[in-house]
Amino acid sequence: MEPLAADIVACPDCDLLQRVPPLPDGGTARCPRCGRTLAHGRPGASDRMLALAVAALVVFLLANAEPLMRLSTAGQEVSTTVLGGAREMWRQGERTAALLVALFAVVAPFVYISAMLAVLLATRRPPAPRWVGVLLRWAEVSGLWSMVEVMMLGLLVALVKIARLASVAPRVGLFAVGALAFLLAAMSAGFDPREAWSRVRWADEGGGAGEALR
Repeated sequence: MEPLAADIVACPDCDLLQRVPPLPDGGTARCPRCGRTLAHGRPGASDRMLALAVAALVVFLLANAEPLMRLSTAGQEVSTTVLGGAREMWRQGERTAALLVALFAVVAPFVYISAMLAVLLATRRPPAPRWVGVLLRWAEVSGLWSMVEVMMLGLLVALVKIARLASVAPRVGLFAVGALAFLLAAMSAGFDPREAWSRVRWADEGGGAGEALR
């Protein structure tokens, strides 16, 4: 089967094959059948995404290295990190909850940020190596499983409830988790996988283009 042209894409909603022309700055391409947005013309988008990814990595390290909050009650003070909380749940027998916290709040965000950084760096100067396509799929899957915003909501609820029983002081880790949730959302909204896929196709001319177009 002959590969599709590089500017032909399938709509993610209705599967209509269509040609997406080069877009001017600020332009938008929409599916004529269902109206789904297929591409945006965003000047400097790659540089902005790289800046967001680097910032997300720094904030992620802070969120997992610094304590989330400090609890004071009866003259005793306790503080913990995200991984420390998961480890404590494991020790207390809540192993399923500990694994879920570690997977959705630590492993998945780290894989997503690392894959995005590698993709953005590798596609700055086409042709991009073929392994970029594998990392794009890993980034898509890990992005779906990353639930930092859910953890942030849970922390805020716990903060309000615990404040009735003890003195609670937010620490750097809590603010870092909030910033990380915002940065991950910005990365997900601003990244255009079509551009990255097109650069992978240039690296593999004559084969794999039909598979890369999804």
